[in-house]
Amino acid sequence: MPEHRLVLRHQDGEDWDYVAIEHLGPKATVDAAGTPISAAMRDLNLWHTDTFVNGPAWPEFVRAMGLGDQSAKTAGSVYVVSVYRAAPGHREQLEKSLNQSAPGDTASGNVLMQHLEGGPWQFLTVVRYNSWQDFASSEKNNVADTLKPGGGWLAVREHSSYHNDTLTDRIAP
Repeated sequence: MPEHRLVLRHQDGEDWDYVAIEHLGPKATVDAAGTPISAAMRDLNLWHTDTFVNGPAWPEFVRAMGLGDQSAKTAGSVYVVSVYRAAPGHREQLEKSLNQSAPGDTASGNVLMQHLEGGPWQFLTVVRYNSWQDFASSEKNNVADTLKPGGGWLAVREHSSYHNDTLTDRIAP
């Protein structure tokens, strides 16, 4: 599915430069006898992390991320890519917290993916905002709710042992 991908470029946060999310369908096979990478290409990479996740169906992902027919209209979108590792015994609570939106959130789309194999985390979220202004408004709106018991930021912190957030913009498609 060569057209089923999203490439985001780091703006602020974690120490990677790009994240590529490729939809492989409901079943995927990895062939270890793939084409070897040339030395010139191999030497361009310092490191990479490949991770397989379970996420929404492609049509739902496209809608949430502003792709497909919406791609031209959402060219200025801002994406927040976050990974989370649950505290021991708190996986279900963390997943529930990640599925809840804050009252003042201005996000236009949100996807939650669950780790299958690869990275040292359990959940990956990608949240789309229509613009930097929408992202800033959401951040400002949520400051008052930050420490309210039972939800928002505090719930995520209570149920996770690790997380990081990275601000990105879209470079493909």
